[in-house]
Amino acid sequence: MWLVVDPGGGVRCLYGEAIPLDCLGAVSIARASHVEPEGGGWYADLEPCGGPKLGPFPIRSEALRAEEAWLNKHLLARPCPSADAAS
Repeated sequence: MWLVVDPGGGVRCLYGEAIPLDCLGAVSIARASHVEPEGGGWYADLEPCGGPKLGPFPIRSEALRAEEAWLNKHLLARPCPSADAAS
């Protein structure tokens, strides 16, 4: 589980239960994607965060892995906004 700390001290991550996130402070959770069956395959729909629809995948676990990889690369790995930009 990656935790990305921005210059202002905010933390973002893909939700998981490996770390009790509330110990870091107030928690705000937003849906970034949906993994759903469609037409005999599984799709990872990343539209809620401005991403593509990935798939079809033959099994749900493959869609989940693709979803996590895309989110790690495009949301968590992006540069954090600078503290100056936030003011």
